[in-house]
Amino acid sequence: MRIGEVAELTGTSTRALRYYENEGLVVPRRQANGYRDYDDFLVDRVVQIRGLLDTGLPTRIIKQILPCLDKPRTIHFSEATPEILATLERERDRMSGRIDCLTRNRDAIDDYLNAVRALA
Repeated sequence: MRIGEVAELTGTSTRALRYYENEGLVVPRRQANGYRDYDDFLVDRVVQIRGLLDTGLPTRIIKQILPCLDKPRTIHFSEATPEILATLERERDRMSGRIDCLTRNRDAIDDYLNAVRALA
């Protein structure tokens, strides 16, 4: 499928898809006319990349762990080096800190909304 179709199916801009290609995160085939031809499995891969980016992982780390991921939550241990594991542990701890902060902020907003509603 063409880049526009992948963009539409994944909610990703064509510019981002080209960036993912430049970073080596996805590798579409090229047709004789030079157009990109995305295999169906790359739709899932793009969704996976977006999810990893949403967690705050940088593309350099995503590129390291993508070979370990077949489908979401399926890990191939043969590709997991000690460096990748240490990096992922650091990123997990950073994410946990962000989750704690977001939870506190959400709870504070809930308290505020409840107080305002109680006065209404």
